[in-house]
Amino acid sequence: MSVATYAAAQLLRLLPRSGLSHAVGKLCSRPLPPLVSRAVTSAYIRAYDVDMADVAALPRAYPSFDAFFTRALRAGTRAIGSDLVVSPADGRLVATGAIDAHRRILVKGRPYEIGELVGDDDQGRDLAGGAFAVIYLSPRDYHRVHCPVDGRLTLVRGISGDLFPVNSIGERHVPNLFVKNQRVALTIDGAGLGPVVVVMVGAMIVGRITVSAVPSPETPLGVYRLRPPRSVTRGDEIGAFHLGSTVVLLTGPRVAFSRPPGPVRYGEPLLSP
Repeated sequence: MSVATYAAAQLLRLLPRSGLSHAVGKLCSRPLPPLVSRAVTSAYIRAYDVDMADVAALPRAYPSFDAFFTRALRAGTRAIGSDLVVSPADGRLVATGAIDAHRRILVKGRPYEIGELVGDDDQGRDLAGGAFAVIYLSPRDYHRVHCPVDGRLTLVRGISGDLFPVNSIGERHVPNLFVKNQRVALTIDGAGLGPVVVVMVGAMIVGRITVSAVPSPETPLGVYRLRPPRSVTRGDEIGAFHLGSTVVLLTGPRVAFSRPPGPVRYGEPLLSP
């Protein structure tokens, strides 16, 4: 571990992470004059090598940086695979594996309790023996999240937490990073698959997560039950990060992921290489 990395980790512990994240979020949502918007988004695109080829009709200028960051894609730019479970996001598939009998997963050598991750011990028991996949969304990626299965969206749970960065420094220096951070867990009754949970993990500068089924500019803390449940199909949009983070996909015991780690786009198969 370098001196710079250690110093950065210690600095992160001292920063007012939540306050800073919410302040940046408010700034990103403020309307921008067209000239400023074009300058800011052009600089970001160059800095992070953002691919704009698949983006829906490009405006002359985005009304805010948040509007640029949560940009939609043109219809048909992502093919939805035939697997029963597909990727819920563009990004990098960094880990897959089994949920063990003790309801734990192992991500980069660190164990996580499923009940703690999804905010409900009973649901953790339902997922024992299932599978997990972790997808990291970098600053250059498309940041809307899509449904990985056909089924019914039944419950949204907003879970309070910190906002440590979800990057190599955070993973190395923050024990139980995913369960320490603020997050939103969406429960889907998968057709023929049992419970499927999409956990959207917040991070530093990611002060806001929105869910399509919840009529709110920010997903509230607590449990939001959908009555009646919302029918969903693979590829349907279900949420968005307002700045980037990580998705943890959890399934019941009828699923095993075999796709190797590497770049992935939403809609691509996870059950086959």
